Amino acid sequence: MDLTVDHRAATPPYEQIRLGIATLAADGTLAAGFRLPPVRALAADLGVAVNTVARAYRELEQAGLVETRGRAGTVVTARATGTSVRAQNAARAYAATIRALGVPTETALALVEAALG
Repeated sequence: MDLTVDHRAATPPYEQIRLGIATLAADGTLAAGFRLPPVRALAADLGVAVNTVARAYRELEQAGLVETRGRAGTVVTARATGTSVRAQNAARAYAATIRALGVPTETALALVEAALG
């Protein structure tokens, strides 16, 4: 899995991981059923804290993009692979605008939920 974290970026590492996995699934690089590395292993590979990867996985799971199956690990869902590239681009554009405006992540997510609800 080709994933990196830019520790100098304004985007938090957990968000870089979350977005990276979502993008790899959406573009077909990660197929439905692909088993993601264990949290500790990915954290070591990326040079981040275990809790950083755990948060990314948790947010991916809340979005329905991965599923944790206990000892069987965390796998990419079919839903994740159906996310269009256009939707990913829209999300990136929104995130860039929100960052430029200085809006906190929690507020930005609340705005999206309100708009979709």
